[in-house]
Amino acid sequence: MLLTSILNLLQIGRMKAMRIRVSGKVQGVFYRDSAQRVAIELGITGTVQNLPDGRVLIEAEGEPAALRKMIGWCWKGPPRADVTGVDSEEISQRGFPDFRIVR
Repeated sequence: MLLTSILNLLQIGRMKAMRIRVSGKVQGVFYRDSAQRVAIELGITGTVQNLPDGRVLIEAEGEPAALRKMIGWCWKGPPRADVTGVDSEEISQRGFPDFRIVR
């Protein structure tokens, strides 16, 4: 039990959180569903949602290498997407339990 707690604290120390905004043709092309699938494969927790201005917002928590891969994927997106921009910034961790689509 103590070892598990120590390992969890070490893991939290390596975790980062990012806010990612994706621009272009990213709504109505299964971007959120695809982002959720990729995030789960990478061990990332957080949320993805459409914004009223046509962008997609992702708040993601995970290991730095996984977050870099997620941002790289965001530039491609699913096959029908046409991504024109990806902006990201580090944010405070919120402790998401899983990765969810916000509707």
